[in-house]
Amino acid sequence: MNFTHGITHTPATVKASSKAITLAHIKASTELKYVRLYWVDLTNTRRCRVIPRDSFLQLMESNRPGVNVGQVALGLVYLTIAEGFHPISEYLYVPDLSSLRILHGVGKSPIFGILGKFENKSPVGEKSGVEVEMCPRTTLSRIIREVRTNCSAEFLVGFESEFILLKSTNPVVSMNVHGWSASAGMLNGSIEAEIMEEIADSLQASGITVELFHPEAAPGQYEVATGPLPPLEAADALVYTREIIVNVAAKHGVHATFAPRPFMYSAGTSTHAHISVHDIPNRPKFRKAPGELSLLEKAFLAGVLSHLPAIAAITLPIPASYKRAVDGVWSGGTYVSWGTENREAPIRLTNVASPNSRRYECRFIDATANPHLALAAVLGSAMAEMKAVSDGSGDVQLEVQDAGTKPAAVMTKEERKTHGITKRMPASSGEARSYLRGDGQLCEVLGKELIEAFLSVNKTLEDALMQDQVEDEQVTRLVEFY
Repeated sequence: MNFTHGITHTPATVKASSKAITLAHIKASTELKYVRLYWVDLTNTRRCRVIPRDSFLQLMESNRPGVNVGQVALGLVYLTIAEGFHPISEYLYVPDLSSLRILHGVGKSPIFGILGKFENKSPVGEKSGVEVEMCPRTTLSRIIREVRTNCSAEFLVGFESEFILLKSTNPVVSMNVHGWSASAGMLNGSIEAEIMEEIADSLQASGITVELFHPEAAPGQYEVATGPLPPLEAADALVYTREIIVNVAAKHGVHATFAPRPFMYSAGTSTHAHISVHDIPNRPKFRKAPGELSLLEKAFLAGVLSHLPAIAAITLPIPASYKRAVDGVWSGGTYVSWGTENREAPIRLTNVASPNSRRYECRFIDATANPHLALAAVLGSAMAEMKAVSDGSGDVQLEVQDAGTKPAAVMTKEERKTHGITKRMPASSGEARSYLRGDGQLCEVLGKELIEAFLSVNKTLEDALMQDQVEDEQVTRLVEFY
């Protein structure tokens, strides 16, 4: 009997179903008055410039469209300037029309939303181009190109966005208390039910596929799962998703927070990424089969596992991230491991018997991470292994074996050794930064300029978030920042 299940998504089917918004839509849509030009900095703060429609059209007709943004913009934490940044000089922030969407739920009426890339105003030093190496979106775009060119592979990425609805941030008070997936979390006539339906309606009206939404386990916690997209588009859509969530909640007088674990007696909040690996030429030796990983899937897994402690600096970037990433709370655990349908491993393999819907759930990512930088780190970490199996120059060595349904934390030391589980995840953001500094290969892939900038900003952010001496004050600061 055929027990395969799940929706079949491929890069081709996803591309065929997408509906591009173009500059022509802005010219024709006279009722939409504003364009929000977004960027996301190294603290994962969404920032923007709001440009009237006619001014944006004029800008796009110029020789080199873009807005001036101080170079310090990527190094600001509140108003503190991280080491290595200065309040002088400017970048040109260039709109990328491929990211253009009509956003619903963000303003009083629909607006256009667009992301871009930081560029130098002119070539710097011996460089012939104007790309800014520390721009996360530029880095992700480059890595996607390199994987496609060097590995003949591409990815699809979908996200689960968890968040908590709060009626107050000081003190921190949730909108309600409900059980995991309990329908009582969305009672007819409640503000929470109205907010969740409006979020789902706004996302879909904005062209972002909603696969499902439901109450989660923590007080006031909910989840929205959005459909798969190519990595750059997926990261862009996640930025818009978060923007829609917080704005719809604010419209109803509610604060939505993505903070990792504001209620220590309950479950944490994360942004699980579901990633599937696809061979572009569909070569026979790389085809997926039921119950068995393809060579490219194995290579991707091996690459991510080998760099996972360093990746955590980017995907679990703040001290509060490590209050969620512990053993026994369905958050991925503290061991570098993977497991089939195992939610206590940082990487869960799901739908193993259904190759057309099989994917990795990366549980080591939370919503304090910059989505473009997080995906750049995850995908970039696997490039060397994927290239080796793609061009035949090497074989994949999957040293860490499937933990199955047993958490690594409850295995004996001998059992972990048998499964090749020999490394722990970092236990703090400081330890994670040390791993990242020491991972020369990952630093090379992401770019040393970006890594140095991130490490500086991340340490400044940690100091800022921990400046309050009282724990309740720290939590208030955290839920207001994220």
